[in-house]
Amino acid sequence: MLTKYSEYLIHRQWMTHALEFAQAAGNAGEVPVGAVIIDSFGNFIAGGENRKERDKDPTAHAEIIAIRSAAKILQSWRLNECTLYVTLEPCPMCAGAIVQARLGLLVYSVDDPKTGSIRTVANIPDSAASNHRLRVIAGIEEFKSRQQLQTWFEVRRSSKI
Repeated sequence: MLTKYSEYLIHRQWMTHALEFAQAAGNAGEVPVGAVIIDSFGNFIAGGENRKERDKDPTAHAEIIAIRSAAKILQSWRLNECTLYVTLEPCPMCAGAIVQARLGLLVYSVDDPKTGSIRTVANIPDSAASNHRLRVIAGIEEFKSRQQLQTWFEVRRSSKI
């Protein structure tokens, strides 16, 4: 049986992988958001990073890419036994996809005060329109995620001056 502390360490480990995907996105000129999906045994299934600019696709968010990849690998759109780690609170589109994929657990780093649709601006998983109840843990590696995002935006803004 895992203790709360050992669960926390596991969440930190996987969020670190999501942060690596986010860094790759940032290095490619995308908003640095990364996502990782693991199975109930703690095995890596899929990862994703923002690709909106590179793919010219408004749906190419890290979460969507990871969900699509995991569903293809597992040969099922039902990801009940999986956990999604993402570095930024999902937007409305991604929150809807998470609910539709029936993910078992969502772990995210930092709240998004502009479009966060898990707990901050809206609460799609607990909405009457939601057909799936989602367990959520927030704040894992929050400082690192916030710093990564802030640094990326600061560099972008200073280069436009």
